[in-house]
Amino acid sequence: MIKRKLDVAVISDVHLGTYGSRASELSRYLSTIDPSILILNGDIIDIWQFSKKYWPPGHMQVIKQITSMLSRGIKVYYVTGNHDEMLRRFEHFSVGDFHIVNKLVIHHSDGKRSWIFHGDVFDVIMQHSKWLAKLGAVGYDMLIYINAFINYISKKLGKGKISLSKKIKNSVKGAIKHINNFEQTAADIAIEKGYDYVLCGHIHQPCNRKIINGNGSVNYLNSGDWIENLTALEYINNEWSVYHFHEDKLVQELTDSFYTDEAAYLRTAELFKIMMEDFIVAS
Repeated sequence: MIKRKLDVAVISDVHLGTYGSRASELSRYLSTIDPSILILNGDIIDIWQFSKKYWPPGHMQVIKQITSMLSRGIKVYYVTGNHDEMLRRFEHFSVGDFHIVNKLVIHHSDGKRSWIFHGDVFDVIMQHSKWLAKLGAVGYDMLIYINAFINYISKKLGKGKISLSKKIKNSVKGAIKHINNFEQTAADIAIEKGYDYVLCGHIHQPCNRKIINGNGSVNYLNSGDWIENLTALEYINNEWSVYHFHEDKLVQELTDSFYTDEAAYLRTAELFKIMMEDFIVAS
C-alpha cells in the first residue's frame, strides 16, 4: 500500500491501557502515513490507569507500529504529558531516533518555528489538585465506557452515535471557558517567545486557528485525541492541518491486521506488560 508522505505527524492523548482508547483506528491511520518525524505529544500510554488486566491486541499493535517506524529511520519524539508524567524524569533520553522530551521546537524549511508541548502545565487543576485530576480521569474513562454501550444500543435502533462528554463540555460554561483560557494562554506565551505555531494536546479539542493579541499573532493548533475525535496534526508543504479519521475514506476501508503468529504476539504482549510493571515499581 502506498503511504502518504508527511514532513511531520503529531498524535496525542491516545491513552493506551484504558477502555476508551481507539487504538484500532489509530493503528489504521499509522499504517497509511510515512512521516519524516512522528511526534507523540503526551498521554500516549495512560500510566495513571495502567493495569496488566487490560492491554488488548490493538494497543500492542500501536506500539509495534511505532517501533517499526523507528526501524525505518523515522524520528520519533515522545513529548511527555500528565498521564505519562513519570517519563519526565527521563527528559533528554535518546536511543537512536527515539527521544523523550518535555517540549520541542521544530525549525521548518521556510524559516518558521513550531513550539510543541502537551499543555497540562496550563491546567490549574493539574497544578494544585492532582488527586482531583486523577479522579476525573477515572470518571472520564467510565463515561466513555458507558457511552460505548449507549452507542451500541443506538446503532441497533438505527440511530446515530452521540458523545456524552462532548455534550457535557458544550453545555457547561465553565468547560468552554477553561478551553478558551487554555488556548489563549498558550498563544500569548508563544507570541511572546516569537514562535509561528504553538501545538498542544491535553484538552482533547482539535483546533487550527490564528490567535491575535496586542503583541502579535500565532497559529494555535491542538491535535485533539484518539478517544472521541480521532484526530491528528499533519505538516506538509509548509502548512499545518488537522487530520480527521472519520473524513478519511481510505483508512476506514482498511481491516485490522495484527500478528499472524498469535503465540508470538502473546509472548510480546506479556513481555511488554511485565516491563511496564517493573518500570512503574522502579519509579
